Amino acid sequence: MTNAPRAYEEPMTRLAERTTRIAGSPTMKVTATVDRLRREGVEVIDFGAGEPDFSTPAAINAAAHAAIDQSFSKYTPVAGTAELRRTICERYRTDYGVEYKESEVITSAGGKQALFNTALALFGAGDEVITHAPYWPTLTEQVKLAEATPVVVHTSPEDGFAIRPRPILDAITPRTRGIIINSPCNPTGALISEADLAILAREAATREIWLIVDLCYEKLIYDAVAHNLPGVLNTYCRELSVICGSASKTYAMTGWRCGWAIGPAAVIAAENAIQSHATSNVSSITQKAVVAALGGSQAPVRAMLDEYRTRRDHLYDWLTADPRIRCRKPGGAFYLFVDIGDVLSADGIRTSTEFAQALLDEARVAVTPGEAFDAPGFLRISYATSMETLREGSRRLVEFVRAHAPRATVAG
Repeated sequence: MTNAPRAYEEPMTRLAERTTRIAGSPTMKVTATVDRLRREGVEVIDFGAGEPDFSTPAAINAAAHAAIDQSFSKYTPVAGTAELRRTICERYRTDYGVEYKESEVITSAGGKQALFNTALALFGAGDEVITHAPYWPTLTEQVKLAEATPVVVHTSPEDGFAIRPRPILDAITPRTRGIIINSPCNPTGALISEADLAILAREAATREIWLIVDLCYEKLIYDAVAHNLPGVLNTYCRELSVICGSASKTYAMTGWRCGWAIGPAAVIAAENAIQSHATSNVSSITQKAVVAALGGSQAPVRAMLDEYRTRRDHLYDWLTADPRIRCRKPGGAFYLFVDIGDVLSADGIRTSTEFAQALLDEARVAVTPGEAFDAPGFLRISYATSMETLREGSRRLVEFVRAHAPRATVAG
């Protein structure tokens, strides 16, 4: 007797337990959605993009072309060429008056990998790591991937989302292993003052807690405010701090993928070992380009900052002409973090996620909802796009608000 063939059964997918602790990037999801719609022929205004719309400055491109022409296409040391690490040290010496050696620097595939390497090198099971909300979601997800527990301290919209030391210090427990500060902050553009960071740095040194500072937007600060955070760390907790930076935002090099971590040599050595089994070195061509970016004229950076400031001021005026759209001008980065609480209602659009989806469906404007940053009721609106796009997108957004919240009072 012949047995009847068994029906095909889909094999069970067995994923690692760590995948159950993390979620995909909500900011990258917006980017992917915009890309899909545009490929389908849909015209979309993208206010979700977390990257400059400027072209990479010509001198940087020329350095990359020269590297290609010279066949600079082999592996480099995992941490990056000595030339690039030396140039990073020189840039921070010039800008902040701090001294680091090449052995205290590693370059990586963007600031994101620099932060991830740092999390893997410093944190583990049972550790708690404090950061501030609204936050860039990658920070907390990386802590989870390191098997540690993120502890989130909320900043206040009434205080302009300023990063204050007291709530962070109050969250410290015997399990606290690290504190992560992002300044200027994505998504709010808020800054931590030198004095407030000094309070945290002194406490970190006393309690032997690591202090990691994400400075990926460090050159996008609009007013002449003191923001020498590397100098503060060097003064109070040099051996318990790591600085993570990036060429992406400052030099309009997001796709080139180069960031760096600067810290004690033992930490950098551990990050080198981790990276050696993951990606190895940053693209050799990119490294030559970043040498030109950091070591060359900084005039293009200042020109981009001036343009961002103009865009910020216009977008702020256009949006806040409707009193239901509330925000403050950010001190840094290139986002407005907008409070739409007056537009939401139980019998209408209930959440900022629903608002963002409806705005995309009806007005073809893409924004990132506040839930992505642990800030429901808010939207992140990027002004890293042209003035014409900002004008049209803000017009559509305001019209959308008027259509969906007609009972609220409107100025004029």
